[in-house]
Amino acid sequence: MPGKFIKGAALLLFAAMTTSALAQPPAGGPPAGGAARAPLVPLLIESKAFEDGGIVPLKYSMYGTNTMPDFRISNIPPTAQSIAVILHDLDVAGNNNPDDNLHWLAWNIAVTPPMIQIEEGKLPEGTVNGRGRGYTGMGAPNGPRYHHYVFEFYALNTQLDLPAMPGDRPDLLAAMKGKVVAKAAYVGRFRNDTNAVRPPPAGGAGAPARP
Repeated sequence: MPGKFIKGAALLLFAAMTTSALAQPPAGGPPAGGAARAPLVPLLIESKAFEDGGIVPLKYSMYGTNTMPDFRISNIPPTAQSIAVILHDLDVAGNNNPDDNLHWLAWNIAVTPPMIQIEEGKLPEGTVNGRGRGYTGMGAPNGPRYHHYVFEFYALNTQLDLPAMPGDRPDLLAAMKGKVVAKAAYVGRFRNDTNAVRPPPAGGAGAPARP
C-alpha cells in the first residue's frame, strides 16, 4: 500500500507540473492570446502656453483670438519623418454617439531633429490642415466643470499622401495605420469662466458652434 500511495502522489505531482508548464507562454515569446507589440517611443511635448493638464488661457480659445499654442516636441525617434496632431474635446458626445468633438487636425509637420519647435500661431511650411481649415480652439461655455482638450501627437515614419479635403479624423487614422513610431498627448482644461462672447466667425454668422 505505501508504495502504491507514493507512486500515485508522484503521478499527480507530474500532471500538475505538466499542466502548469503548458499554461505558460514560451520564454521570450508573445503573451498568451495575441502577438507581441513593440512599445512606442514616448514623445516629449512642452508648451509655454499652459502646462500639461493645466488651464488653457482664453487667448487660445474661440472666445479669445483663437491662437494656436506653441509646442516643443523632442525625444523623436530617428525613423520619424513627419508629425500629425489631433485636437479633440473628451467631454462631448455628439448625436448620441460615443465620438467626442473634433476641433482640429493637421499632418506632415516636418521633423527637424533633435526637436521640433512649433511657434505660436504658426505651423511649419508644408503642414496640411485637415478639413480645409486651420486651428479651431476651445469652445466650452461657463459651467460647473472644465472640458478636457487633448492634443494627440503622432510621429510617423513617412509623409502622408492625404488631401486636406475631406481630411477628417477617420481619414487621418486610416492613413497613419502601420506608420506610427511614437506618440504623446498634451491636455488642457478649459471653460469660459469670464463669460466672454465669441467674436463672429471670419466667414460671417452661421458657422457651427463647437465646444
